[in-house]
Formats: sequence, C-alpha cells, structure tokens
Amino acid sequence: MPVFESQINTNSSEFAANCEAMQASIDEFRNIEAKTIAKAEEAKEKFVSRGKLLPRERLAHLLDRGSDFIEICSLAGYKMHDDRDGSMSGGGVIAGIGTVSGVRCMIAISNSAIKGGTISPAGLDKSLRLQAIASENKLPVISLAESGGANLNYATDIFVAGARGFANQARMSAAGIPQITVVHGNATAGGAYQPGLSDYVVVVRNKAKMFLAGPPLLKAATGEIATDEELGGAEMHAQQPGTAEYLAEDDADGIRIAREIMAMIPWNQNLPRQPREARSSDWKAPLYPASDLLGLVPADAKKPYDVREILARLADGSEILDFKNEYDNQTVCCFIKIQNHSLGVIGNNGPITAAGATKAAQFIQLCNQSGAPLLFLHNTTGFMVGTEAEQQGIIKHGSKMIQAVANAQVPRLTMVVGGSYGAGNYAMCGRGLDPRFIFAWPNSKTAVMGGAQAGKVLRIVTEEKHAKMGQTPDPKMLETIEKATAEKLDKGSTALFGTARLWDDGLIDPRDSRILLAQLLDICAEAKQRNLNPSTFGVARF
Repeated sequence: MPVFESQINTNSSEFAANCEAMQASIDEFRNIEAKTIAKAEEAKEKFVSRGKLLPRERLAHLLDRGSDFIEICSLAGYKMHDDRDGSMSGGGVIAGIGTVSGVRCMIAISNSAIKGGTISPAGLDKSLRLQAIASENKLPVISLAESGGANLNYATDIFVAGARGFANQARMSAAGIPQITVVHGNATAGGAYQPGLSDYVVVVRNKAKMFLAGPPLLKAATGEIATDEELGGAEMHAQQPGTAEYLAEDDADGIRIAREIMAMIPWNQNLPRQPREARSSDWKAPLYPASDLLGLVPADAKKPYDVREILARLADGSEILDFKNEYDNQTVCCFIKIQNHSLGVIGNNGPITAAGATKAAQFIQLCNQSGAPLLFLHNTTGFMVGTEAEQQGIIKHGSKMIQAVANAQVPRLTMVVGGSYGAGNYAMCGRGLDPRFIFAWPNSKTAVMGGAQAGKVLRIVTEEKHAKMGQTPDPKMLETIEKATAEKLDKGSTALFGTARLWDDGLIDPRDSRILLAQLLDICAEAKQRNLNPSTFGVARF
C-alpha cells in the first residue's frame, strides 16, 4: 500500500505548543487516577491488620506476570455523587481486561479500600458496561468481591436498574460465558446475589460473609439473634447450603483458586487453529514515532490538520490506502493495517458534507462485506449546515451514513481525538451507536455544539422573542445569557466530564493508541473465532 509522507515539522514552535497542551491534559487525568490510588493506600494499615490484601494488590496477584491490563472507565463518577475532589473516582470498582492463566478475561474488583466498595449510580453504569463488553467479546468474568452494596444515599437511583446486572449474569451463564467470583469480605443483600449468580464461587475463611440480611437487620425484622459466621460465614456457605464451591484460607489463596479454575476450563483449547500467516507477528512498525501524536492535534481547535498524520503513526509501515479522496476530502476513508489486522478507518478533516456522508456509507458497506473492522477517529464539528448543504440533501445523506454505522455487523472501534459535536458524534459511532469499544484522548471535547455557538443561539432566540412582543431586550441581560450558556456548554464538553459519565471506556495517552488498538483488534478477532456452548438457563446450584 502507499506510504504516507508526513508534512509535519516536529521542530516547529507550534508543534511544541501542541505537545505542551496535550501533556498538560495527560497529566491532569493521570493525577486524578493517582489520587484515587493514593486514597485507597490510606487503608493499607487497616487491611494488613485484618490479614487482607488491598484491591490493587489482589489485581496484581490475579494477573499473569508481565501481562497487559486494559483498565476500563477508571474515572467513572469523577466529581459526581459523593466524590468531591476526584479521589473516589471509579464507581467503587477497579476493572479491565487482563490475562489470567493464559486466558483473556474481564476482571472486576470491588474497591473496598474506598467507602467499603459501595456502588454509586456511576458504579452501576460501569458494571453494566463491563458486562456488555464481556458478552459482546465472549470474555470470561472474574470478580473479586468485597462490597457494602449500593451506596444508600443513592439507593433510589440504583435499585430498579440494579436488577439488570443480575439478569445479565444469568444470561451470560446461559450463553456459555463462565463467571468466577472470589468473596473476600462482605457481600450483603443484593451484593450476595452477585456471587450467587456466578458459576464458580470461592469464599475466604473467616473473612467472607454473604447474607441477604445482616445480624442487625435480622434482629430488627424478626427478633432473631445470630452471629456473622452463623448467618453467612465462609465455612457455613461451603459446608451447608453449598453456595460456595471452594473454601480459601486467605485473599491470596482465594485468588490462586480462581486462577486454577480458569486454567481448568478449556477456554482457549476450543479455539480453531489459525493459519500461520494470521498468527504472524512480522509486521512493520510505523515510520514515525508514537511521541509525535502529542503534537499533531492543534491546541487551537479552529486550526485544521490532516487526520492521516495520526494514521501514519498508527498504521503498519505508515501505509494508507485512501478511498474516494477526490470525491470528498473532508471525510477521510481509508484502509490500514495495525499489527497485521486489516481495518477500515473513517476520520475527519472538516464537517461531514452530503458527499462525505454518502462516501462513508458506501465505505462502511464495503468493510461490512469483507469483514474488515471499522475505526472511527473523531474530530468533527458535525454535519455541514446552510442553504447549499440542505439543498444537496444533507439530512437524507447524513441519515444514510447513520443507518450504515448503526447496522454494520463488523467490530466498530471509536477513538475521540479532538472535537465530537452534534449529530457528527452519532455518525462517527459515538457512545449512543454502541461501538464495541470507545476511548478518548484527554484533549477531546464532546457536546451538542460549541459553547460560543450555543451562547449566540440563545442570544438570538431571546432577541427574536422580545421583538415579537415589541420589546427591546436589555443588552446586559443578553450578554449574561450568552456568556452563561457558553460557560455551561464548555464545562460540560471536556474529556473529564464525559469519561465521568461513561461517554467513553476511558481516557488514554495518545502515545498508547496503536498498542491499545492492536489489543482491541485481537480481542475482537478472538471473539469472532470463539464458539460458545449455550444452554436454555444458566448454571444453577442444586
């Protein structure tokens, strides 16, 4: 394929300024992640005194040594609900995709070092997202549970939707996706059903406690007096009702058993053998360094750039095969390879025109025909507007593009590298179009429109409203409306605002983009090859 020749001067002052702005955005979200980890570390002495491992220590014990871990939604709930300063980000769950006993798994760990691992509304949304990823990508699920359950301050926001998590567990079991849970501490009320609905349960002696009602509630409700151990201790569950299949001596032993269970399941043995060419790791590295990715997107969002400059740092050998570039050059469609995975890419060099929409719709259908995954790189102000655009059928042709995006059967990966505004977010497979994975660079912005434009719109609407009533509006009032609207929209468009609300699966350092995309493409390819053994109902204990 043709090799792309970069036109970027990496020694220019503009490039240096872009790098500085991007690095500041990276530092901001990394510092918040570090703050959350530091907050959990404050509980270390308490955990040690109880003979327990901290949640991230449990993660380290679970993962294969030296293997990668793709953390998912690390900043869910940032500055929402009870999180005042960002130190309680994550929704009470540490989660991601990692390798356990040679098997790629979805891992969810109660962050019990912060507020007892209680689940906020953002934490519930995160848990549901993890289940969706596991189901779509046919990933076994390993949970390390120790949680006080729902955050009761927000129980009304969690209760009804919380049932969906249990339904998902039952359906994953029926679909043939194994679920393993190690109970390290409390699993009360609804939290007890999470291990109960798992296929394999490991409980830690003298630590795990599972009951629908704890001793205080039991006494209040029925007058019965019982100890924690009598009511829901590990030995009781392993020896009497058989709720647990395995009894562990401590945290590390419970994790060891979970690893052995995963090793025992013939998960990878049932994958069809790949031809040698498909397994080859003999790919060409990009001709340009990943560090360039820090300076490619202008700090000034009004300045244009060529999205192919990004692709040249992602693609094997920096090789890019353009599709219909002479027809429309604002919506870029092209083919590349990432670590030998062939895929189609749609990126933005400007607004989506009627021609760009029809070009993208055709390209999506071609990728769907050949089975090539799709990658969407967002940097769009949205669809072109104006009399000319309307007369060219922008609504009709834009609708065709959204139709194609929504109905494509191949894996769709999304990366927000700049702005993602208006219906352009939909057409480029934003969260609402259910991409297989969606990650964002920390400089990115997602909103219905820019803050300045929104402010001007409301100012004009207000002026017209007063004019219809024969009134002249106060200029100061108009200025206040315009400014307040712009500030509100801008505040609600940042990458941190969006990732807190799970508009993406996490923020990433742009330099990690190629490695992450290669891992995601591996996950998608493996899921395509895997045949499950579904049943009518999930596995139940008798």
